[in-house]
Amino acid sequence: MNPIDVTIFVVYLVGIVIFGISFYRKERTSDDYSTGSGNLPAWVIGLSIFATFVSSISYLALPGAAFLGNWNAFVFSLSIPVAIFMAIKFFIPLYRSVGSPSAYTYLEERFGPWAKNYVAAFWLLTQVMRVAVILYLLALPMYVILGWDMRLIITITGLSVMIYAILGGIKAVIWTDAIQAIILITGAVVTLGILMFSLPEGPSQYFEIASLHDKFSLGSFGLSLTESTFWIVFIYGIFINLQNYGIDQNYIQRYMSARNEKEAISSAFGGGLLYIPVSLLFFMIGTGLFVYYQVYPDLLPEEFRGAGMSDSVFPYFIVNGLPAGLTGLLIASIFAAGMSTISTSLNSGATVILNDFYKAFRKEISEKESVKVLYLASALICILGVMVSFYIIQVESALDIWWNLAGIFSGGMLGLFLLGYFSAKVKNMEAAIGVVLGLLVIIWMSLSPVYFSGPLENLQNPLHNYLTIIVGTLVIFLTGFLLTIRK
Repeated sequence: MNPIDVTIFVVYLVGIVIFGISFYRKERTSDDYSTGSGNLPAWVIGLSIFATFVSSISYLALPGAAFLGNWNAFVFSLSIPVAIFMAIKFFIPLYRSVGSPSAYTYLEERFGPWAKNYVAAFWLLTQVMRVAVILYLLALPMYVILGWDMRLIITITGLSVMIYAILGGIKAVIWTDAIQAIILITGAVVTLGILMFSLPEGPSQYFEIASLHDKFSLGSFGLSLTESTFWIVFIYGIFINLQNYGIDQNYIQRYMSARNEKEAISSAFGGGLLYIPVSLLFFMIGTGLFVYYQVYPDLLPEEFRGAGMSDSVFPYFIVNGLPAGLTGLLIASIFAAGMSTISTSLNSGATVILNDFYKAFRKEISEKESVKVLYLASALICILGVMVSFYIIQVESALDIWWNLAGIFSGGMLGLFLLGYFSAKVKNMEAAIGVVLGLLVIIWMSLSPVYFSGPLENLQNPLHNYLTIIVGTLVIFLTGFLLTIRK
């Protein structure tokens, strides 16, 4: 890599770690570590919410999906306004009234400790997988550039993020998120411009070739339940995004960091809606890569055209298709996206471990002990994420594996929240029965296509895997609701 690019990247990586560490306070409280004492400005929180949502899953996997196929996955982004409306209408006022740094305290108040433990445990599992997938995606461009062992890159990246996330607390996480959001948007805009104007006939050729290959398609508008149609992705997006903006600790913690409810709502609204045009940029980049290598086929080695390499095409272009200086900026952008999400998962995961698990066993705990637990829990999540990422290095599409894992590990937790909020008559037993049935359905839908063969083949889940979270959520909600009606 050009020395200029190396300098830009190294300066960024070291600078962001030092900036994060600058928020370190020797006499820190657990509230300061988790919510910044509820005194952060709305615009910074909004950019942090956006950066958390983007991650390198978007920065690399969305262009990879568009390069490999069409814009079907962009429908996911179009569902965000529906989810945000429900979140700011129902959930943000709820959490602000409860006043706990954990999103799952409400479930304990509503249904008892088992509900809180179930959701918190599944959420933590999701965070470990999320950290693992993102570390893998961050390692891809450096592997392409340097040829280093991906496990070494993953380890170095994980430790770097862990240092500033632990020492800086939520203030470091949110402020570095805001900076990194600006960097990654700048990098995406510059890349798209270079792709379009590098074509012999300019942007018009981009749209001409892409249209010819049906790259702008949002998917079939048919009613099939076995294919990734427009409607399947849209409905899946509503459920996943409502889970993100409505019940995910990563976001709830940011709402609680705002000065008041009004600012919490504005940060959710701004940060969420900003993702739509930026995700569009990512899909345009992926389509641009397809067009670029259609026009210049000799510039893309055959190995990058094979199955499982779509997520590597963008890093390859960054290294080989951009002028000196911009490569370093784009690599920094990718790391900006990934580091934002990882640091968020570490801080939020530690908050859940402390408030929902550790304090359940130790009723009397000092602030010093609380902060120590937060530090150790952050480190544990990071180490587990690094270890899991070693096992997912060879995947066909990081976007697919993340969406599938998110649907499985969410465990229908959204259904329990909806049941508690919208059905006041549902009690502990009805909710527990709904969760058990929902989990059984989720396990069957997730595992039967893989493990049911031979005489059990007819018992395989016939639905598309994106429907797992939808069906699981509905089973939990409807079971609890119907059991209440029978009384």
